[in-house]
Amino acid sequence: MKILIVSDAWVPQTNGVVTTMTQVISQLEKLGHTVKVLHPGLYQTIPMPGYKEIPLTWRANGFDKHIRAFQPDAIHIVTEGPLGLRARAWCLRRNRPFTTSFHTKFAEYLNKRLPFIPVGLGYALLRWFHAPAKHTLVSTQSLIDDLSQRGFEHLFKWNRGVDTALFTPQHKIEQPWPHPIHLYVGRVAVEKNLPEFLKLDLPGSKVVVGDGPDKALLEKQFPNAHFVGKLSGIPLAQQFASADVFVFPSKTDTYGLVMLEALAAGTPIAAYPTTGPIDILTPQTGVMADDLQEAIHQALTLDHSACRDYALQFSWQACAETFVAALSPFPETLEIETKPLPPNKSLIS
Repeated sequence: MKILIVSDAWVPQTNGVVTTMTQVISQLEKLGHTVKVLHPGLYQTIPMPGYKEIPLTWRANGFDKHIRAFQPDAIHIVTEGPLGLRARAWCLRRNRPFTTSFHTKFAEYLNKRLPFIPVGLGYALLRWFHAPAKHTLVSTQSLIDDLSQRGFEHLFKWNRGVDTALFTPQHKIEQPWPHPIHLYVGRVAVEKNLPEFLKLDLPGSKVVVGDGPDKALLEKQFPNAHFVGKLSGIPLAQQFASADVFVFPSKTDTYGLVMLEALAAGTPIAAYPTTGPIDILTPQTGVMADDLQEAIHQALTLDHSACRDYALQFSWQACAETFVAALSPFPETLEIETKPLPPNKSLIS
């Protein structure tokens, strides 16, 4: 098929959404599909308020032309941002089926940044966005259960994968910090709940890999932690493989792809018992507890080889095949329009 993917999150951003979609696209192409991505880099953008690393599309000149030129057989909308809204409106105006995916708990994130916006209102908007989709792809069963209780429908389970060739215990190196090394990898932002980890009285070292709007503040607040910035490729894999425990303090992630990367490197997990960890971890690979310090203490006793063996079960090829199965192909080939449709006055029509 010719698959059009629309995403407000794209490279050079580093997050679970971008990692998932780039890996899936690579696998889709190996399976013989042709993929085109419409992303902010193609259009005029402005920095997201409070998070300048994330560009928001504010003028998408040529958006419709890009779709007509590609002639897709199926459309998947990754995010609920400006481009996602525009793609949704495009499909609805032309009665074209589409699928979506639920990657991020924006309702909780928005409430953490702007407490006067109720979580319930955020979920009402998300429910409205995904309602017309043929399928909404969701990463875990616990998230499906949660969204179902909130009134979401046509949910489709979509597991993730991990690059076990890159993330491997073989990349372990000698670190300059004392053991045990407690590692965090991800955005350094309010929704990741990092202070709950950094404030703990732990032996050894706390290492934070990643960047984000709260990095400078947390570096001042926790001077004994080691903030190494954003890493990728082998340097990132070395951090995973060289840690004694991976700490996942977030309570709002829908999955936590970094946990699979840590496990593939042979590093056990300590986390809260929330969506993501409860679907990924087993008693052999991680410890979940409301007391994060106790979870860390117990996780340090786990067998690292069991973590690696478990991660080998997750493949990006299987993830891509599930993605294809969820798509809703057009009933006929999309023809290039020879005359314009009525003006689209609203992105939410």
